[in-house]
Amino acid sequence: MITQSPVQTRHLGEHLASLLCAGDVLLLKGDLGAGKSEFTRGLARGLGITGPVPSPSFTILNVYEDASIPLYHFDWYRLHSSEELYEMGMDEWIGGDGIAVIEWPTQCPDAIPETCLEIVFTTVDETTRNIEMIPRGAFRDLPCFGGEYDNIGD
Repeated sequence: MITQSPVQTRHLGEHLASLLCAGDVLLLKGDLGAGKSEFTRGLARGLGITGPVPSPSFTILNVYEDASIPLYHFDWYRLHSSEELYEMGMDEWIGGDGIAVIEWPTQCPDAIPETCLEIVFTTVDETTRNIEMIPRGAFRDLPCFGGEYDNIGD
């Protein structure tokens, strides 16, 4: 999918929320500023979260339980090994009763479940993003969204 603005990236996340189930794990990959946090904000709105959804850069995990399905938003950018994740007990939130969204999953590759949805964000220009969704393991097929995600408004 191609989005032309941060608003469209959020709308794409919001639409995906309606297709997710408890236990789903999403891996968000992309450079800094590629749209991972904007996408997660849209996902949160789609789950009914109305408050602010900041990036968990310094807290590593933000938990939103006031949603139709709990949302666990991880940012592993500052982690150096899976041991740090295990020592904090954060691995218990992955694949449980909610949806786990993990930014920077390559920081702790052995903590990633085999079944997940990998979402890759590629910056095309200042506002345009190419967003590819790749089911891994036994992750179910999702309906196709189409190429350019222009059926939503800014």
